[in-house]
Amino acid sequence: MKKAAVTSVLIAVVLLAVAVIAEAQQPAKIPRIGFLDSSTASGSAVLVDAFRQELSKLGWIEGKNITIEYRFAEGKGADRLQEHAADLLRLKVDVIVGTSPGSALAAKKATTTIPIVVTSAGDPVGVGLVASLARPGGNVTGLASLSPELNTKRLEILKDAVPNITRVGLLWYSGGASIAQDLQLKELRPAAAALKLKLEEIETQPDFKGLESAFQTAKQKQVGAIMTTTAPRFFAERKRIIELAGKYRLPAIYPQDDFVEAGGLMSYGVDYDDLYRRTAVYVDKILKGAKPADLPVQQATKFEFVINLKAAKQIGLTLSPEFLSRANQVIK
Repeated sequence: MKKAAVTSVLIAVVLLAVAVIAEAQQPAKIPRIGFLDSSTASGSAVLVDAFRQELSKLGWIEGKNITIEYRFAEGKGADRLQEHAADLLRLKVDVIVGTSPGSALAAKKATTTIPIVVTSAGDPVGVGLVASLARPGGNVTGLASLSPELNTKRLEILKDAVPNITRVGLLWYSGGASIAQDLQLKELRPAAAALKLKLEEIETQPDFKGLESAFQTAKQKQVGAIMTTTAPRFFAERKRIIELAGKYRLPAIYPQDDFVEAGGLMSYGVDYDDLYRRTAVYVDKILKGAKPADLPVQQATKFEFVINLKAAKQIGLTLSPEFLSRANQVIK
């Protein structure tokens, strides 16, 4: 072999070796999760923690082998959610977590290719997120929280707790995802009529002035109890809502036990911590190669009825032993 040819071969071998070493030294790509929430960072903190804890159990450590890009719309509606969704696309996230129908719809409008997991949609088929629960199709899957049906159950519980009520005030968020909220109202109106209750629908903005005004309206309409639609912004403002319910001495039922733990009267609903943990499981599957279209939408399986006797005493409400016996937990 000629000297020039030998030299060429040696150079080629060296270059190949350098390329292999360089490739081996290249840091592995760290997956990036987009977290899109219509509420506030502080209001959603307890649920975000549940999501992160489950990811950690599955081997995904934030800041080590995974990055989470958080975007909170601060209750500023669909336009802000759409802006945040577009921002997450620019960051080339690998999967988007939408914490409500509104945020998941904003993500779906922004992309048909990036996987989307919704943490809690009352009726994901009804709002247009998926084709069916068993076969989602497209790029969206996640968890169904059964909000419309559970709102009806909450209304029944209110009637049992305060048998002489004739009017119930329903706070609904005028800046929420209209389709999801319309479905809740559609379920509640006939349910109220069947229970011989007048449902006073009170539109509000869940901020300091808006909530105060809503409770004043409720008193003017002489409601005997109050409830809210299921919306992230109401969850974020739960302490203020509880404070006002006590101030106006109105029995209230809430969709999550976090309200009761913060001093509210009672709650009936799904275990949202569980939904956020199960969302992390789906994110894990997707990051490992699963397709959203192949992951059926899972329905909520854990439900809790919690009562706070201290809150009942504060507003002068006496609950029967029989009624208390139905609760999963009674806080004294």
